[in-house]
Amino acid sequence: MQVKGSSLLRLLLECVSILLCSSLSTSSATHLRGSFDTHDFFKFLIKFGFQKAESHRPRDSFGYIYGNITAYQAFPQPITLAVLDKSTFVDFYSNRSASIFDRELACRRMFQRIQVLAYDVDCNSHGKRDFLRRIPCPYGHLCEDEDAASNVVPGNQFTYVISEVSQPRFWYVAMVACYRNRSTCQWHSYDTLTAPAAFLNNTTHELHYDIHVVNGHPNNSAAHPLTYEFSFDQQNLLEMYLIFLLVYMVLLPMQIYAVRLQKHPVTRLFTLSLLSEFVSLALITAHLIKFAVNGVGLPNMQTSGDILDIFSRTTFMLILLLLAKGWAVTRQQISRTGWIILMSIWVPYCAFHVFLYYWNRTEVDIVSDVDEYQTWPGWIVLILRTTFMLWFLYELRNTMKYEHSSKKLDFLLHLGASSLVWFIYLPIVAIVALQVSPMWRYKLLLGITNSADCLAYCVMTGLLWPNRSGQYLLLTGTKYAGMDELDEFNEAPHIVRERERRQNSLDNGIVEVITAQHSNNNHSIAVGTNATNTVTNAMGNEIAGPGNEGSTNLLHNEELEADLLTDLNKNSHIVA
Repeated sequence: MQVKGSSLLRLLLECVSILLCSSLSTSSATHLRGSFDTHDFFKFLIKFGFQKAESHRPRDSFGYIYGNITAYQAFPQPITLAVLDKSTFVDFYSNRSASIFDRELACRRMFQRIQVLAYDVDCNSHGKRDFLRRIPCPYGHLCEDEDAASNVVPGNQFTYVISEVSQPRFWYVAMVACYRNRSTCQWHSYDTLTAPAAFLNNTTHELHYDIHVVNGHPNNSAAHPLTYEFSFDQQNLLEMYLIFLLVYMVLLPMQIYAVRLQKHPVTRLFTLSLLSEFVSLALITAHLIKFAVNGVGLPNMQTSGDILDIFSRTTFMLILLLLAKGWAVTRQQISRTGWIILMSIWVPYCAFHVFLYYWNRTEVDIVSDVDEYQTWPGWIVLILRTTFMLWFLYELRNTMKYEHSSKKLDFLLHLGASSLVWFIYLPIVAIVALQVSPMWRYKLLLGITNSADCLAYCVMTGLLWPNRSGQYLLLTGTKYAGMDELDEFNEAPHIVRERERRQNSLDNGIVEVITAQHSNNNHSIAVGTNATNTVTNAMGNEIAGPGNEGSTNLLHNEELEADLLTDLNKNSHIVA
């Protein structure tokens, strides 16, 4: 049974189309455009990591949130835009759930702590933090809370300046349909103000926003193009992907050249895996380049690249398992039962990997700082990967146990050592990442993962290079028909075991004949039925005598060679 590459690609394309058509709840864009309906009550916009400000150029290294928020119809009361650090956002975000039963109560709880800290010209003039804006802002004018026009980025209605002087930190941006009574300074739900009118007039209150979140001053964006649009936890990703893309631009043509010289199922499957990884890197790099320009990038292209990356890694794992089972090394085919067992484990692993990606993009709470391997789908993927590693070692041990070719054993040893490192690195890194700050964790995981995969592809390219792999791969097919590999075949395990069995049987027969001759001075008694038959056939039904020992041995050797030649002819279909 051969690997069906077209079926794998069809499954891959279906997964990509499903993920592209699905709406992801979180967006990585830093240039945000959209609308917000007050009936939705709450809308989370972005989680963004602001970098630490540099002492010698603080204004250029601060974080900035600026933009415009307007509405086509008049709002009876402005609602609220909140920009909060994590310590204040946790309570704000968790209390929104009360809106399911009572939005009025939810508004009071959400702003209970913030109203003490945030500056408000009417209700808290002693507040130290600039957290809130009343929206929508009037057309052609600044928002009501912007009292210093010089601090606003030109062409925008509001601006937040985030100055992190000690360490990088995440900030959160959200909209909520709550307003503050300017007389009582109490928070109320916008629904209580508009529900009767909305019911009678069937009207909706919708605002439109265009918000930009960046690291660095907007007027000096050209000075740091590779970090300006990126959250701190994703800075330097573009440089990393460009380096890996250059490596694969050298590696892929080499492998294509190799597979043209040596058309073999192993090299073809590996080329498919390598090509998928190269296309994945190209798509993600294109997205990051576009993202560095406009803060949006190409999200669909990034999703396609991520799915291709999953396909490439899982296909590479399949190659390792097939080689460990001796496919195309000690045997041409794997039994139907073996394929069924392999596919029944490998296909669910691929499905869980795709599910983990989707879960991480849609279901992980925005407040939590967990990575994909700290979720239950992530733990399942790590457990399955460890199971594959143990299975790989078991199959490799069985293959090496019955292999006698020194060249093939050397190949299997190198394959096992390098593959074991590739299997085990991810569970170890996932555990170590628990101790790393969330601001650095994503870059650490991505850097180590891509580096390990790149190294594994380089090693496999070297192992499967034509002038080396011809020594241990079974190069059979239309171009290799005949007995070109008879020498390698003679070292196959079943031939070696048969040769040893026949040699031991021959030695035992000779010993029995000699013992019988010495024990009977008349030389007329033959001990052992097998020995008698053998000697009788060799001498042409004559009685064996002491002077015919050399002839008997010679005839035995000729018989053994003839039997071995017959076995080789019978089994030549394995080589051909």
